[in-house]
Amino acid sequence: MLLERQVGEDRVKFASEDRAFLAALLVPLPCQVLRRLRLLVQPDTVLRWHRNLIKQRHARTCRPKRPGRPSTVRSIRILILRLVRENPSWGYRRVHGELATLGIRVAASTVWEILKNEGIDPAPDRAATTWSDFLHSQADAILACDFIETVTLTGRSQYILAVIEHCTAAS
Repeated sequence: MLLERQVGEDRVKFASEDRAFLAALLVPLPCQVLRRLRLLVQPDTVLRWHRNLIKQRHARTCRPKRPGRPSTVRSIRILILRLVRENPSWGYRRVHGELATLGIRVAASTVWEILKNEGIDPAPDRAATTWSDFLHSQADAILACDFIETVTLTGRSQYILAVIEHCTAAS
């Protein structure tokens, strides 16, 4: 055993290896037997050393393998990227709101990080989509309707529904 005597004091200081050895050797003995032995330390000290060893061992085995926050599930990451690709004008807050509507709990900051890591601007320029751009993108689905009432030469009323399709025919 490596015993070190501190200079100027009568106390004996044990090295950590000595403490571990003594604790392992003496802990199995009952307290009554420990109290009858002539030791350099009190039996309670030996028991404290043993408790500390067990705590350290437990702390080492319980330490998480990967420290920090767990990564986002791959399927959620793919869904976020798909939503952004299909809706380029949506920012991270809008995507977060849509995910919440679907019942997927993920933080807005997580959506921000996923987009940033993929090189996608998390908050795109909202002014990029103008009214004209919207109409052009939706032209094949827009119909203009009007309801007209006319009176014929005989005095009868006629009702006319006029529908115009805005889409231009592809050549």
